[in-house]
Amino acid sequence: MINDIKNDAEQRMKQSIDALHRDLNSLRTGRASPALVERLTVDYYGTQTPLNQVAGVSVPESRLLVIQPWDKGALPAIERAIQMSELGLTPNNDGQVIRLTIPQLTEERRKSLVKVLRSKVEEGKVSVRNVRRDAMDSIKDLLKEKSIGEDEERRAEAEIQDLTNRFIEEADVLGQAKEEEILEV
Repeated sequence: MINDIKNDAEQRMKQSIDALHRDLNSLRTGRASPALVERLTVDYYGTQTPLNQVAGVSVPESRLLVIQPWDKGALPAIERAIQMSELGLTPNNDGQVIRLTIPQLTEERRKSLVKVLRSKVEEGKVSVRNVRRDAMDSIKDLLKEKSIGEDEERRAEAEIQDLTNRFIEEADVLGQAKEEEILEV
């Protein structure tokens, strides 16, 4: 029973870190990355469709994204989706592909992105801690039901805490790497 709780907690903590990783990838740095636009949804023939299902995204240069739709009729919808997003990028449409030039970030913009980054990392840590709390509650319930002894409870709680520390450290490492990427000139 304790192993089930630990395995469940580890899976959920891993999912929290994966979600944090996806969130951090969508943060704009001075470098082009397909992750910047992969969460955009395009109004494709009346249906909200993820951009990566209507077009291919490539990075020919470090500051340029090229979006090539599989259906040329989707170009205006993709362009509109990019303009409506909070990316702050202006699409350049040549009738075949859409080019997004990623401008150099200003110092002020970098600092505001770092604040957003830190709040996202903190949200990820809170998510991991919530999983820990749930696991600890489950272990305490087992103790109340007299399914486990106090020694087993303490040992399981220590193992859950070790798991939590490992995943929180992983969140810090992800955040630190992204912060360095944002502050890089």
